Amino acid sequence: MYRRRNLPPGPTPLPVIGNLLQIKRGEMVKSLIQVSFRVVFSNGDRWKQLRRFSLTTLRNFGMGKRSIEERIQEEAQCLVEEIRNYKQKPTDPRNILGQAVSNVICSIVFGNRFEYEDLKFLKLLNLFNETFQLMSSTWGQLQEIIPKIMEYIPGPHQKINPILETMLEFVSKRIKMNQATLDPSSPRDYIDCFITKMQQDNEDPTSEFNIKNLLVTVLNLFFAGTETVSTTLRHGFLILLKYPEIQEKMHKEIDCVIGHNRSPNIEDRSKMPYMEAVIHEIQRFSDVIPINVPHTVIKDTTFRGFTIPKGTDVFPLLCSVLRDPNQFTTPDKFNPGHFLDESGCFKKNDAFMPFSTGKRICLGEGLARMELFLFLTTILQNFTLTSETKFTESDIAPRMTGFANVPINYQMSFIPRVA
Repeated sequence: MYRRRNLPPGPTPLPVIGNLLQIKRGEMVKSLIQVSFRVVFSNGDRWKQLRRFSLTTLRNFGMGKRSIEERIQEEAQCLVEEIRNYKQKPTDPRNILGQAVSNVICSIVFGNRFEYEDLKFLKLLNLFNETFQLMSSTWGQLQEIIPKIMEYIPGPHQKINPILETMLEFVSKRIKMNQATLDPSSPRDYIDCFITKMQQDNEDPTSEFNIKNLLVTVLNLFFAGTETVSTTLRHGFLILLKYPEIQEKMHKEIDCVIGHNRSPNIEDRSKMPYMEAVIHEIQRFSDVIPINVPHTVIKDTTFRGFTIPKGTDVFPLLCSVLRDPNQFTTPDKFNPGHFLDESGCFKKNDAFMPFSTGKRICLGEGLARMELFLFLTTILQNFTLTSETKFTESDIAPRMTGFANVPINYQMSFIPRVA
């Protein structure tokens, strides 16, 4: 009967556990590519209302505009000064990158940044990172696939929900602070705007603007605006430690276009094809979020001769495009040449879609692209990245184990560059 329904090819699912037996331990992404297995996230009218509001509000607070560029530039300089305090000592860059990137989204969502010495903020970011890693572990994958069953099975995955609750408590306290001092005529941040919208829609039973959705939306913005970009930068640092010759070329381009007497700005990007190519290749190669967000089929659909029934949740796998050998000459190797033409000019590639595509494209794409360029360029303008460890190609390769690709833990030093 399963075959007669003309579904796309794949192993027949079993009752309750579906295709769980086809998911190899620690290899969720690879297994999904092989058997096209599906899981479930939010969609429908709730998604439409909240996304539309979030896009408008984030733009009003400067996302993609000059004002947010200045905010990133300021944070990048704060980051440089903090790095100088390390005095070239080996360090794990995870915390400081997380704090710097998170401060940008915090300025939009909460209306302020946090000092690097703020231990409560650092603890929160460590919880984010722990959640990110747990969700990509074998246990986290199983929880995503069979949550009802995994509720009753002991293991590391049981820490995920308590951690999320701790983070929600932090957001809840911020919301209460905003509620107590709200001036609807002068919103300070995203939370103020959401609370005002809640008050306006108070009598509308179809409105999705309520405290629960505010908590979840703010946490999503905070999480997505912190972990994806900071993880990409960590991948990038690791790659540049492995390939010092690439770092040297980036230094030369920075010296030629920007010099040492001013901060990088977003206009520099069009004059720096090699930097653009390296950043694109870091995103392609590291493939931080290999599994795209879900798309629900709204009607029975025929695709390549097969029937996908209405209501089916479909997960396009971004990794299958970013590593397509028909689009990239060396898909499994780091190669900035994928984004350079014969003349050394930057070359676009339609298969480059780390932010997804279509209606569910990442709403923070413009912000993330700006952050990656300004943070990486500012750091390389001021420092040479070195490490006592000699990294291998295996060390820099993405793990491809689950929801996210997290780089290995590593130590590095920031050596000041002489102007």
